Amino acid sequence: MTSPADRPLWRCPRCGHSFVGVNMAHSCVTVPLDDLFERSTPQARAAFDAFVALFEHCGPVEVIGQKTRIVIMARVRFAGATVLRDRVRLNVALTRQIGAPWVERIDTYLGGRWNAHHFLVRSPEELAQIGELPSLVCEGYRDLGMQGALRPDPAQAAAGDRAADA
Repeated sequence: MTSPADRPLWRCPRCGHSFVGVNMAHSCVTVPLDDLFERSTPQARAAFDAFVALFEHCGPVEVIGQKTRIVIMARVRFAGATVLRDRVRLNVALTRQIGAPWVERIDTYLGGRWNAHHFLVRSPEELAQIGELPSLVCEGYRDLGMQGALRPDPAQAAAGDRAADA
């Protein structure tokens, strides 16, 4: 059985960005990151760069600057940032909600299968204080960014095969 995570991506003919669905809603406008951080502090930019570096340990990502936000994509958009003057509001989506003091808010979509965790940081040092963030970032990358949560669980698939054989 083919999982949606195995389907080829559609590429927008105007902007060249890839998406899981044909004609998926998006903005073709791309804004250079330097322009987005033009009025922010160097520490805020460094915090964002450190955040992106966490994802790069998980696998390849595409970072796309837009008018009002920055999106981080693997197969799908699953993380991002909003640039503020002296800080950045970062977010990473998980298939579960975590109760952590650094999480400012959680936006829940798709019946709870997609939970965007938002948080603020002012510097790379502040980001580094979130000890569990590197593993959470890779969890979000794997489960949502690469659509791993859509792939059949090998244990369940084997159980289904055994039941069909009986």
